[in-house]
Amino acid sequence: MCRRPGLVVFDLDYTLWPFWVDTHVDPPFHKASDGTIRDRTGKTVQLYPEVPAVLERLHSEGIPLAAASRTGEIRGATQLLDLFGLNRYFRYTEIYPGSKVTHFQRLSEKTRTPLSQMLFFDDENRNIHDVSKLGVTCVLVPHGMNLALLNQGLEAFARS
Repeated sequence: MCRRPGLVVFDLDYTLWPFWVDTHVDPPFHKASDGTIRDRTGKTVQLYPEVPAVLERLHSEGIPLAAASRTGEIRGATQLLDLFGLNRYFRYTEIYPGSKVTHFQRLSEKTRTPLSQMLFFDDENRNIHDVSKLGVTCVLVPHGMNLALLNQGLEAFARS
């Protein structure tokens, strides 16, 4: 059996959804009568299309998941995780401004998972650069999270 991560961590903005929660949309969010998620102005907000399948696959394989975001819009990001039904996947969240290095150090403490046993997906090169120095297997997400990137990340982790 190939090596599996002890924890898979996802950034939020431009990784799970196609916007910055602190600048491109207007919290608070709500679920409309048609089931869509909308911001304060009525604008529809969505996940990248394959995100539910990615999270469901990891969840079904029993791999713990975490969200790590540097956003200042903590309440809005947390609200979206709830409204999109993603809370059932994420056992751990580190959502606050600052360095992703801090997010990962706290995740390692909370989960008792060594950094070398983590797999991380993020759209920003600087975060990939900083976190990879900790020994975390990192995958750049250029156009939103999808199943192909998940497979690429799991393969990279198994080889590490």
